Amino acid sequence: MTHVNPPSPQRAVIIGAGIAGLACAVRLRAAGFAVTLLERHGTVGGKIRTLPSAAGPIDAGPTVLTMRHVFDDLFAQLGTRVEDHVTLIKQDELARHFWPDGSTLSLHADEERTIGALRTFGGNEAVADFLKFSKRTRQLFSAFDAPMMQAPEPKLAALTKHVLRQPHLIPAMAPLSTLKTLLKRSFRDPRLRQLFGRYATYVGGSPTHAPAILSLIWQAEANGVWVVEGGMHKLTQALGTLLDQHGVETHTGAHVDRIEIQNGHAKAVHLANGTQIPCDVLIHAGDPRALATGALGSGTSHIASQTAKAKRSFSARVLSFAAKPQGPDLAHHNVFFAADATSEFNDLMAGRIPAHPSFYICALDRGHGPHTPQLERFEIITNAPATADTSTEDLSPWLHQITHQMAQHGISFSPTPDTTTITTPQAFAQMFPATQGALYGQTPHGLTAALQRPTARTQIPNLYLAGGGTHPGAGVPMATLSARHAVEAILSDQISTSMSAPTAMPGGMSMG
Repeated sequence: MTHVNPPSPQRAVIIGAGIAGLACAVRLRAAGFAVTLLERHGTVGGKIRTLPSAAGPIDAGPTVLTMRHVFDDLFAQLGTRVEDHVTLIKQDELARHFWPDGSTLSLHADEERTIGALRTFGGNEAVADFLKFSKRTRQLFSAFDAPMMQAPEPKLAALTKHVLRQPHLIPAMAPLSTLKTLLKRSFRDPRLRQLFGRYATYVGGSPTHAPAILSLIWQAEANGVWVVEGGMHKLTQALGTLLDQHGVETHTGAHVDRIEIQNGHAKAVHLANGTQIPCDVLIHAGDPRALATGALGSGTSHIASQTAKAKRSFSARVLSFAAKPQGPDLAHHNVFFAADATSEFNDLMAGRIPAHPSFYICALDRGHGPHTPQLERFEIITNAPATADTSTEDLSPWLHQITHQMAQHGISFSPTPDTTTITTPQAFAQMFPATQGALYGQTPHGLTAALQRPTARTQIPNLYLAGGGTHPGAGVPMATLSARHAVEAILSDQISTSMSAPTAMPGGMSMG
């Protein structure tokens, strides 16, 4: 009896082990591919990264999870649950906000609690304005989730038809307005305009230039915020361990030199150390601008060509440190607003570090329960323009400014943080090549900006894209969704190819 060996699984190579690359690996492995995951840094995670401290690893990237269903679905692909690998703690308090005039406002998962806080904060007018705004954004989020975020390749024509079938969406979208203009019409209290305008920064934009439809970002947070116990890096570590258990071959410290293209297909990935890794399918899960600019070889420079010239999103300055805090009680998520939001975004749009920025403090050890360690971990983030400038800059004036603004709110830390743990846009540019330091890919400014992002499929049939620089956009849930789009495109294309392939007939004949 002749033994017939089963066919070898297809070889999938993924460049980049950020959240999108990890999610691609999960889905491809679940589909039966032999998966090789390549990461240029020493650990997986990409922008979900840490810095060491006396209190343990400190997050220096994203700090919370929204859209939890995206992650439940991801872990389910390998027959497991997210809670079997990490502890997710839903936050009763979404965020705590502070203004220079001493006013504060907390937003809560329970809308009734938010309404009560708003009534104390700004009276019945504030409540009425919020309820109307929340209804509008809930309507937008519901209407555009399926045809935009969940759709692998959204088209303007299809979205236009979708809106025309529901004409009540047009005033909710405010298509001719910026987010700032919409908020001015929506809230009589300028502090609330400032608060909800900050959601534009979640995708690296300014409310003065971002389209009004980005107001729906609020609903992603209103639908639930989760803290990962131990820090966001625990999530990517858990995914890395899960992939190891399922036979995915992960290489860290793997610098990709070029992608080899033969006969119009990606045939292999060449590493800087001379290693050549053949592939049947290739996913680039980094910034697509790396392909468009030829950073991975001239053979892919026609891929995502719009990214080579498109304006970039904002970046950030990130300060990560361990200390004992003094001052007002902090939640996990805290936003301290500058007195003048206009000047901050004017500076950013002009390519300048804001003179008086708003800043975000993540108290990483808060929101986990009643007990907080004496030495806590903190991450402070301010918006900054993207830049690839490699010149050395004295960061002391910026740290002094932030420290001064915190002191105005009565906040101090012991020991006082220093400049050694600041991550700058220049550092991001070095860590993530071809990004020019931008953290969110292309700029979100302009009504059709969301439709200008590259989608999963490319002009090279077996080369696909995933990550925050592709559709559906920036942020941990969106980048994770992009992986689903990429792998579904791969599986769909393979079915189409299989169905269109000639069928062998006896005698060597074939039937097309």
